[in-house]
Amino acid sequence: MNKLFFFACTFIMALSASAQNYGHLTIFSEDGDKFTLILNGETINDAPQTNLRVEELNQPYYNARIVFADANKTELSKTIQITDVDDIYKDVTYKIKRDKNNSKKMKLSYFSETAVRPDFIPPSNVKVIHYGQPQVVTQSTTIINNNAPTINTNMNVQGMGVGINVNISEPAMVETHTTTTTTTTSGGYETVESTADCSRNRGMKPTDFNGAISSLNQQKFEDSKLKMAKQIAGSNCLSSEQIKQVCKTFTFEESKLDFAKFAYSRCIDPQSYYKINDIFTYSSSTDELTDFVSGH
Repeated sequence: MNKLFFFACTFIMALSASAQNYGHLTIFSEDGDKFTLILNGETINDAPQTNLRVEELNQPYYNARIVFADANKTELSKTIQITDVDDIYKDVTYKIKRDKNNSKKMKLSYFSETAVRPDFIPPSNVKVIHYGQPQVVTQSTTIINNNAPTINTNMNVQGMGVGINVNISEPAMVETHTTTTTTTTSGGYETVESTADCSRNRGMKPTDFNGAISSLNQQKFEDSKLKMAKQIAGSNCLSSEQIKQVCKTFTFEESKLDFAKFAYSRCIDPQSYYKINDIFTYSSSTDELTDFVSGH
C-alpha cells in the first residue's frame, strides 16, 4: 500500500511541477504612490496599490501600463520580460520612482530578478494577484478508521484538462482525519481558504519550514520579518522547536517575545513551550512569556 500511495503522490507532484511553466512580477512604488496595473489590456488590481505582485504569468512578454491614483502623475507604459535570455521564467521586480526634476513625471525601472521558488512567501504588505483564466482547484485527502480503511486522493483542475483519482484499501490503518484546501479564481483573481487544526499534532514539514526560515532571513527589516512570521504561523501549526527557530531569526528581544506570544495558540506541543525561554537575553522577557502562557 505504501508503494502505491508513494507512486500516486509522486505522479501528482510531477504533474503539478510540469504545469508550473510561469513567472512572477512584482512592482513597487519607491515613494508610496498608489497605482493600478494593466497587463495586455487587462486591469489587474481593482484598488490602487503601492506594492503589487502578479503570480503565474505564462507568457514571456507583457505590455504593462501603470495608471496612478493621483491623476497629476503621468501614466507609464513599458514592455516587461518575464523570462531570461534562455527563455527560463523568472521572478522579476520593477520599481516606480519619481523624476528628480519633476515630481509629476514617473519612471518604471528594472530592479531585480530571481529564480521562481514554489516555497516563496510574499511579505504581508504586498498585494498578491494570481493571473490567469478562472479555475477551481480542490484537493482533499481522507483517511477513514474502520475495518477496511481507504485512502482517497483526488485532484481536479478545471480549465487544464487534468483529473486524477487514486483509491487504495488497506486494513492496517487506524488514523482518521480529513484536510481540505479550496482555491477559487474568478475573473483572474484568486482567494484561498485553508483551515489548519493544530490538535492533530502535526507541525510544518521540514522542507516547508526550511523554506519559510529562508524567506524570513531574506527580510531586511524587523517589522517586515515579524509580519511574515505571523503570516506563516497563522496558516500553519508549529512545534515548540520550530517556533524557537523562528524566534532566533529576529534581532530584537521585543520581536522575539511578540512572536512567541502570537504563536502559542498554533503550537502542537504547548507542554514544551518552556523551550522558547532559551532564546531570551533578559529574564524579564522569560517572566512575561511564562505569565502569558499561564494565563492561557
